[in-house]
Amino acid sequence: MPTLATSSTAAATRAGTREALTARLSEEFLTVPLVTVERCVDDVWACTEHLGVDVTPASIERIAREHLLALVNSAPPGRR
Repeated sequence: MPTLATSSTAAATRAGTREALTARLSEEFLTVPLVTVERCVDDVWACTEHLGVDVTPASIERIAREHLLALVNSAPPGRR
């Protein structure tokens, strides 16, 4: 049975794209911890691949931004 070959260049490209998206989104969502932004980008990437949606940096960024906006907007207001 043949095995699927994984390309190291594809993995490097994905890692670079992931880092760029995480950096852009973490600058936009300063109140969200970096680890949460990274996890969000990874989760969105995995979900889009699983659903068979074209994985592009633009689509990943757009969907991750919506998830992060929901996270920020669902936080209870701070105490005064």
